[in-house]
Amino acid sequence: MHSDRAPLALKIAAAAGLAFMHLPILLIFVYAFTTEDKSYQWPPPGFTTKWIGVTWERPDVWEALSLSLKVAAISTGIALVLGTLCAAAVSRTRFFGREVVSLLVILPIALPGIITGISLRSAFHLADIPFSFWTIVLGHATFCVVVVYNNAVARFRRTSGSLIEASMDLGADGFQTFRYVILPNIATALLAGGMLAFALSFDEVIVTTFTAGQQQTLPIWMLEELVRPRERPVTNVVAMMVALVTLLPILGAYYLTRGTDTVAGQGK
Repeated sequence: MHSDRAPLALKIAAAAGLAFMHLPILLIFVYAFTTEDKSYQWPPPGFTTKWIGVTWERPDVWEALSLSLKVAAISTGIALVLGTLCAAAVSRTRFFGREVVSLLVILPIALPGIITGISLRSAFHLADIPFSFWTIVLGHATFCVVVVYNNAVARFRRTSGSLIEASMDLGADGFQTFRYVILPNIATALLAGGMLAFALSFDEVIVTTFTAGQQQTLPIWMLEELVRPRERPVTNVVAMMVALVTLLPILGAYYLTRGTDTVAGQGK
């Protein structure tokens, strides 16, 4: 008799893989509450919540957090506009070089971050653009666009073109067609893409290192604290916060895109 249950060995292998990936993250949560502030002992000598209060009172943490949130929000906004427009052009029209355009849009996230960072730094230097908040935003937008594009183009291709044609035949203009027909069909894909883009931007390190100048986003602050630690549990508290802030958009994107294999007009 055929069984849909996975073999025991496969279950053990899956559990081992999950443990390998997630146990180091759980250790960060443990050491965020340790009483020892100089070294990593196992087992921890004791637990305390005082480091949350210490972190709360650190103005440098708040400055770095504020910068990261602003960069992530603006980068995501830019990505939503550009990614959606690129996806619409590639999925709805045929033109010479369409596949090349698609490849070029995806390329920044396929390249190693250090290549993207060096390229952007060289471009800013040649253009005599001083490093600032906006150079960080532009750097992050290069890979955020890809995330939104991938989500949007997949949804565009699953949405029937006959819906758009019917809307135009009934007298709707381009804006009305977008608002009442296209947007409802791609809204969850855009929201999911925006959430993923925000999460990627919020915890990005490599590209930020080459485009930030003297400014510190939260991940850059963490990197500096690891090199020259003052209070290691504070770094762990911040790392725990970054993990939680990053996890929530990813979970939201997962639940938004789950069960969207079929959309309005598909297959007609």
